[in-house]
Amino acid sequence: MLYSIARPLLFSLAPERAHELTLSMLKSAHKMGVIRPQVPVKPVTCMGIEFPNPVGLAAGLDKNGAYIDALAALGFGFIEIGTITPKPQEGNPKPRLFRIPQAKAIINRMGFNNDGVDQLVANVKASKFKGILGINIGKNASTAVEDAVSDYVICLEKVYNYASYITVNISSPNTKNLRSLQTGHALTELLETLKKRQLELAEEFQHYVPLVLKVAPDLEPTDIEFIASQLKQFKIDGLIVTNTTLSREGVEGLPFGEEAGGLSGAPVFEKSTACLAAFAKLLKDEIPLIGVGGILSGEQAVAKQNAGASLVQIYSGMIYTGPDLIKDCVHAMT
Repeated sequence: MLYSIARPLLFSLAPERAHELTLSMLKSAHKMGVIRPQVPVKPVTCMGIEFPNPVGLAAGLDKNGAYIDALAALGFGFIEIGTITPKPQEGNPKPRLFRIPQAKAIINRMGFNNDGVDQLVANVKASKFKGILGINIGKNASTAVEDAVSDYVICLEKVYNYASYITVNISSPNTKNLRSLQTGHALTELLETLKKRQLELAEEFQHYVPLVLKVAPDLEPTDIEFIASQLKQFKIDGLIVTNTTLSREGVEGLPFGEEAGGLSGAPVFEKSTACLAAFAKLLKDEIPLIGVGGILSGEQAVAKQNAGASLVQIYSGMIYTGPDLIKDCVHAMT
């Protein structure tokens, strides 16, 4: 209700300014104790973790983990923060975030703008949140793609003790050559190295933190088959399907529709759900799937579930529908 009043004001601002203002208003509302969502408890066990409900926040909204408590108060079953990189970086030049309201879509080319992994860890330590927290890790733009593994290892080591699960993001289209890590030897080397380090950390700290991969929707069937086989080979704990798309289907001819970057929101729903179903067919319940991409209603969350997802995540859809989307999805899902 409140969001329907605030939305026209927020949409009158530049998208990145609106993003910052929304988070700051949310933080203030949380401090005043006025956020009281009526989200039912609907526990789901996935990756050995019990989630209070199956609807999470996708990475990208809270890149530095500076708003965890306020976001958790909205009723999410889990929160994913990041993408974080070893060193702080500014990301791509502005403007880099574009609304396409006619299609309920967003294009972003943020480029992993963040304050660095040490700041994120400090923010997590300062938060009061005791729920399920995913931390999404990436590589710095200045790190050559051939050396990417070292950036992921640095982040894995630094966030390990503060995450419920860790997501390896190799599918943002806004870091040069990042998506090349989804194929061939590059993927094998990355997964092998990270799995080995994860098991060492689990032994060292005497607790196991699941490792999850996040992939793009722009994959060929052969790519999907290869990724699925690698996930099984290295016993990766989960798969998030999908990130944003490079396709412009659904926004052709619309203002900002040709801007460079990843497209999210309503137009990515069919593509990401088809990708999810393809992975589900190959993985056959061996590896849990988290469905994300274009969810704007409870029915669409159910469609992700029917395609094979144990959990779902939302982000762009919430910008168009407001936080009631969380409750709608939880109610609809079984």
